[in-house]
Amino acid sequence: MPQISQLAATYSSQVFWMLIFFGFIFFVIGRGMVPKVMGTVEARDKRIVDDLAAADAARKAADAEEEAWRTQENARRAEAQAVIAKAKSDAASASETRLAAAGSKVDARLAEADVRITKARDGALGEIEKVAADAAGAIVSRVAGLTVDAKAASAAVKEALNG
Repeated sequence: MPQISQLAATYSSQVFWMLIFFGFIFFVIGRGMVPKVMGTVEARDKRIVDDLAAADAARKAADAEEEAWRTQENARRAEAQAVIAKAKSDAASASETRLAAAGSKVDARLAEADVRITKARDGALGEIEKVAADAAGAIVSRVAGLTVDAKAASAAVKEALNG
């Protein structure tokens, strides 16, 4: 095989050119491009770490702000509940006062009505006695043909109604 016999003659030149080519690649890529790429990667990693730190700080600040807001909101809610309770108690006492005033007015009107009813009943009883006395006098004069004195008839009716 002729290729194998040429190997000894071309071996040293192939090794030389291979060293030159790989050396060139090493210095251009390894010494020139790789440090720039690594610098970019490190800058990116640093920016990511800084962004994560800033996000964590912002989250902690937001949590603290939220906690402060919740504390204020709870205080405002408690204050509102106190105002509502005071308003309810004031309304209840005002209602009780109005109910007491209305109750006293109703009691006064009931007392006046009782007095009027008593007067009307007494007047009606007086009228009933008068009508009964007149009726008794008329019945006696018709039935017995006697004349009865009005005072005597009235006394007899009173005695009959009371006894």
